[in-house]
Amino acid sequence: MSGPFSVAASEHLLGSWVFDVERRTISGPDGSFERDVVVHPGAVAILCVDESERVALIRQYRATVDAQTYEIPAGTLDSEGENALTAAQRELVEEIGVVARSWTELGTFLNSPGWTDQTITIFEARQLTRVPRQPAGPEESASEVLWLTIGELTELQKSQPFFDATTAVALHRLYGGFLG
Repeated sequence: MSGPFSVAASEHLLGSWVFDVERRTISGPDGSFERDVVVHPGAVAILCVDESERVALIRQYRATVDAQTYEIPAGTLDSEGENALTAAQRELVEEIGVVARSWTELGTFLNSPGWTDQTITIFEARQLTRVPRQPAGPEESASEVLWLTIGELTELQKSQPFFDATTAVALHRLYGGFLG
């Protein structure tokens, strides 16, 4: 699948609590070259839909953009041996305080294959029961949970200077054409 290219060597440059960075030497038809790659264990995102067809979003500070963003619940596969569904169930309780009885996998996508191997598996969660939130970290603890209709989501998306790609992909997967 990689065609005439392959990873010939890899050097570990950085380790962090969320990801690692590797410098990969790539062999190609015209010689070798290097690429720095963010190596990530993978993530999940949950499109949580209540009985009134409202979608849960989290308004949360993100240091990467030094701003509040609106996102569906999501998180990293950071527990040893944890599969995507179990991680999604854990994240839903942590971030918005919900347990779901109905789960549908909407697919997996590459976050940004030009610089990271991160994949995100999206789930739809329905038949909800509210439970106490169990936020992890200062940003989650200060986050706000919003329940929005598809019309409100469309207006929010239009009003933001940027919109979370994972949320956009999830909404497109479930509702088709959401972002046109």
